[in-house]
Formats: sequence, structure tokens, C-alpha cells
Amino acid sequence: MAILASMLWRRLDTPGHEVCRLEQEGAGWTLQGTGVFRHEAGPACIAYAVRCDDRWETLSGQVRGIIGKREVGYAIGRQNRVWLLNDRAVVGLEHLVDLDLGFTPATNFQHLQRVPMAQGKAVPLPVAWFDVDAGTLTELPQIYERRRENEIWYEAPSVGYAGLLELAPNGFIRRYPNLWEAELAL
Repeated sequence: MAILASMLWRRLDTPGHEVCRLEQEGAGWTLQGTGVFRHEAGPACIAYAVRCDDRWETLSGQVRGIIGKREVGYAIGRQNRVWLLNDRAVVGLEHLVDLDLGFTPATNFQHLQRVPMAQGKAVPLPVAWFDVDAGTLTELPQIYERRRENEIWYEAPSVGYAGLLELAPNGFIRRYPNLWEAELAL
């Protein structure tokens, strides 16, 4: 296992930080991190890991931690195109290959690596979106459009978000308007 990149983000919408690292494991990749932030239910500390194959397609994800007084623990898998949440099949997501954990900017990384994006061309890229508050895995429609080498316009219409993402040299998002900003990138 080799650590290839790491990030430290500061939340902009509430007090908090997150650290993430990208590891290469054999022919695949793992994003692993921890976020500590203020949540409406109280202090939150959430650790996660997302494993991808050599094509950056999601194999599995784990989410563990606390939100206020509630302990959270979820296992997400993708087997034969079927998404699983705590070993239960989630129907209707078979066409999706990316896992997006809604509480972190880290999980935009793998689909930015996997999908080539020509400048000025919008790319629809729906994902299997995990909402830690609801404990659900649903489809999240997304649209990406590269504006410059290190700038990508991003829209997630169903959650009412749009913004110009700025990328760090290591490929992670450096600035996620109104939500996240990198404090350190390696």
C-alpha cells in the first residue's frame, strides 16, 4: 500500500475539518478519511473508506462514527452491478458505478479520475449517493463541465447545489463553494 495524496479541508457551512488520503492497493485504489464537524444533532465524527477497482469504479464503502448521541455504521457494496446497503440490495441503482458520500468532498475524486471531461462539454454523471443522516442510498443526478484545467462547473439539481469547483494539483477538490476549502494538500 502506498499513500499517493492527502488533503485537509475546512468546512465553510459549519465548524469542522476533514482529512483524507488516497492509497493504491494492488491494481485498485482506496479513499480513506475522517470528518469532525458540528452537526444539528451535536458533535459528529465520521470515518469512511471507499475502495475502487483499477478503472475507478466503486467496489465498496464503509462509514462509521457518531453524530450527536447516535452511533452510525454502514457497509456499502457493489456486486454484479447490484448496490448493497448493510447487505440489503438497493434496487434501481444498477446503472451507477460511483459512490458519493454526501458528507465529504473526497468522493468526487474517483469519478473525476474515471471520466474524461473535455473543456466546455457538460457530462451527466449520476452517482449512488449515501445520505448519512437518513441512512439511505439513492441516485443523485450530477452534471460536470470542465471550464479550465483546474476548474469544473458542478451541478446537483435535485439537492439545489451548483458551483465552480477548483481542483488541487493532486486531483482532489481544493475549493467547493460554500461548503469546503482545502487547508493543506500533499
